Amino acid sequence: MRNLAPSMAGKSHPPLMKKHSQTDLVSRLKTRKILGVGGEDDDGEVHRSKISQMLGNEIKFGLREPAGLRPWILFSAVVFTAVALMALTVPSQLYEIVFEEEQTATSLSVRLYGGALLSLSLIMWNGLYTTEKVILQWTLLSEACYFAIQFIVTSITLIELGLFSNSAILLLLSRLLFLTVTLSYYYNLGRRNRKM
Repeated sequence: MRNLAPSMAGKSHPPLMKKHSQTDLVSRLKTRKILGVGGEDDDGEVHRSKISQMLGNEIKFGLREPAGLRPWILFSAVVFTAVALMALTVPSQLYEIVFEEEQTATSLSVRLYGGALLSLSLIMWNGLYTTEKVILQWTLLSEACYFAIQFIVTSITLIELGLFSNSAILLLLSRLLFLTVTLSYYYNLGRRNRKM
């Protein structure tokens, strides 16, 4: 018995091999499959984590933006800012450009319009840098409401004044065009592509 004890004590065991689940791809895939992440769901979305699966994944939205949405928002932000600054600094010249007659009323109303337009342009600039669908939709809806109200108010004013100059008609047509483009982006934003 004494001879067995030293031989067993002297015999060293091989080092234990630790399994690193981070580097073992099969183990990681099995774990992700059990958790239900990494595969496509019913909508065709691939979730990277259980949290994004539960809360929703906003990264997917970047792929579903209508073509030309960002340039349109940039164009809108620049135009709104430029017109607002003109209304704030040179209100009488802006009025003369639009209605082709000298302004008889106070320039206060045109300056107030410029302030409101500048506030709306800040929404446009914010919409340019966001990736959230809801914010983009509200940005486009605000712009569409602006163009619709502008079209109605300008039409009524032109009818009351009896002015139908070329620049006024061009202004009305541009409002209608901008309203159509903005509503088109609004309705196409976030629409799912149909699966073939």
